[in-house]
Amino acid sequence: MSEATGTEILFYHLQRQPLDAVLPQLLERSLQRGWRVVVQAVTAERVAALDDHLWTYADESFLPHATDREQGIGDEPIVLTTTDANPNAATVRFLVEGAPVPATISEYRRLVLLFDGHDDVALASARAAWAALRQAGAKPTYWQQDDTGRWEKKA
Repeated sequence: MSEATGTEILFYHLQRQPLDAVLPQLLERSLQRGWRVVVQAVTAERVAALDDHLWTYADESFLPHATDREQGIGDEPIVLTTTDANPNAATVRFLVEGAPVPATISEYRRLVLLFDGHDDVALASARAAWAALRQAGAKPTYWQQDDTGRWEKKA
């Protein structure tokens, strides 16, 4: 946990698998723990793609969710958005596509930044977010996949 915010902040460096493979696994784990989640992207196109993907990513299951453009989303376990709002009172926030760190970090149990290790802009954005959070007194952790696909804490 970060001493500055009480929020656990995790950076996931995506190199071996793309966002579409990693995000559903992390969302499943969050729901298994009984957490509500909000996923923030930068573009409406990414939200639409994630919306479609979460219904069809596995033949045997789907992840119940809604976008913030729908009505009555307060009870949804996962909400996809392009804003910094927290419409379902989520305790976990995922930031994808370089979405900015919200000013309201302390309202979350966990903040997870997922960034593409093959995209120079995404790497630069993640580094800037890391530096800003550290300067603010947070203690983020950095995770990277090993050769077997397991996540290892690197920092």
